[in-house]
Amino acid sequence: MDIRTNKDVELLVNTFYSKVVEDDILAPFFKNLDFNIHMPKMISFWAFVLLDEAGYKTDVTEKHMKMRLKKEHFDQWLLLFNETVDTLFKGEKAELAKQRAFLVGWTIQSKMK
Repeated sequence: MDIRTNKDVELLVNTFYSKVVEDDILAPFFKNLDFNIHMPKMISFWAFVLLDEAGYKTDVTEKHMKMRLKKEHFDQWLLLFNETVDTLFKGEKAELAKQRAFLVGWTIQSKMK
């Protein structure tokens, strides 16, 4: 099954973040985050990226510039994201999700240097 609907995006994001908050490398960045606010934004972001849904307005790069992220954090984020996609979905949008995640990480890293 491929990523086709907002419910699919919601499953992807919720599953991914359930892994992130348990991860030794990434969890410290999320300990003070209000997930009631964060999760709808992330679902909206990925629905925009994968399904061309309107509504996402936040600058992803700006939010991450204040964090002390290193290459290892981006690598771990991408590893968990790709694992989540591969576990839940197969198809064109699933591959697009992994490509876009790589580009998001690369863009943020390049702007942080």
